[in-house]
Amino acid sequence: MTVKTAQSEKLFNSAKLLFPGGVNSPVRAFGSVGGTPRFMVKGDGPYMWDADENQYIDFCCSWGPLILGHNFTAVKDAIVEAVSNGASFGTPTVQENKLGQLIIDNNRFIDRIRFVSSGTEAVMSALRLARGYTGRSKVVKFEGCYHGHVDSLMVKAGSGLATLGTSSSNGIPKPFAEETIVLNLNDSEGLKQCFSEYGNDIAAVIIEPIPANNGLLLQDKSFLTELRGVCSDNNSLLIFDEVISGFRVGFEGAAGYYGIAPDIITYGKIIGGGMPVGAYGAKKEIMDKVSPLGDVYQAGTLSGNPVAMAAGYAQLSECVKEGFYDDQRCRTEGFVSQINSFADEKGLDFKMFSVGSIFWFSFSKDEKVQRAEQINEEGVKYFNIFFHELLANGIYIGPSAYEVGFVSKVHNPEVLDKAVEIICAALLKTYKK
Repeated sequence: MTVKTAQSEKLFNSAKLLFPGGVNSPVRAFGSVGGTPRFMVKGDGPYMWDADENQYIDFCCSWGPLILGHNFTAVKDAIVEAVSNGASFGTPTVQENKLGQLIIDNNRFIDRIRFVSSGTEAVMSALRLARGYTGRSKVVKFEGCYHGHVDSLMVKAGSGLATLGTSSSNGIPKPFAEETIVLNLNDSEGLKQCFSEYGNDIAAVIIEPIPANNGLLLQDKSFLTELRGVCSDNNSLLIFDEVISGFRVGFEGAAGYYGIAPDIITYGKIIGGGMPVGAYGAKKEIMDKVSPLGDVYQAGTLSGNPVAMAAGYAQLSECVKEGFYDDQRCRTEGFVSQINSFADEKGLDFKMFSVGSIFWFSFSKDEKVQRAEQINEEGVKYFNIFFHELLANGIYIGPSAYEVGFVSKVHNPEVLDKAVEIICAALLKTYKK
């Protein structure tokens, strides 16, 4: 199938003269899949359209926040009303109170919340709070989890079971990375060794409880429970990075899904209704350390922006309705099951994983993929073929084999059935090439 790309190609050539690599976030450049990034001009319901008027069923959903789909009426109306009264004030607003109350009233794990402008900012602030609260400096993270472009977390594992991190980006001083210890996911032995060696210096352990930035690496609940216990035993704080999983697998996110109470939770994506936003929250005694009450400084001119708060309130008011998440999960599981059944029938080395309304295409038959190194690197070349087959036939997903996809409220059975048909046909073409 021939797809028009002339306008996107023209726009990308212009963008390369304006922005590094022609983009304002690296994965948008199609660097791992090749080809020309699509420049989108409109979204409505489960669909979006590019500058060449190609229509796509959208499973990227702006990388997760569009849980109600594009241009959802209540969210759009809230944005228009808010901006008509002023886009920003630099003062407290009514919208902050409304959204904060809605979240806290329906989340047993936090007493106080602080809004910021991005998930990265939320994580950065949570780490500073953990260090300020404990008086310790080191942080533990896990290989395969991504926490934004915070300097001390842009690290990868060195050699050995429990190692001090080494920078995975230029521009990060070595001492920053060395304050971070990197462990393997789902590794109890490494966790114990780490705390045996560094326990008195560890301010916090940060983890995506549902790792969804490097494949969908679903962890055993027993490991997360052990992690909670180890942190409590060593007076270290447990931080759940729920920038993706928060309000996506349930209103209480992964904390509610697993029934495990972290000490600090970071949020983003969905609470802005498509507008830039982030947040971190905890119990009162921890949050009271944040300025102006406490001595852990954090500020932001656009934090609690009234337009983002209004959009978030409109969106989460839909999410909190009874049955919302059960419906999301059921439609996602049905969608995934049909594709997995087809792949099994055809004998393809392929499996989809899902949790809530998050899914991931894995180009292997492994029943469990819980660590980054377990991802089939050979399968990545199949993904690149698969991605372009989907693009050519009207489905948009994240342009990387390691990115997850999302189902929204407006991906109704008819839309999902059509997507199943396209995806199954793309799999057959992928494995024939």
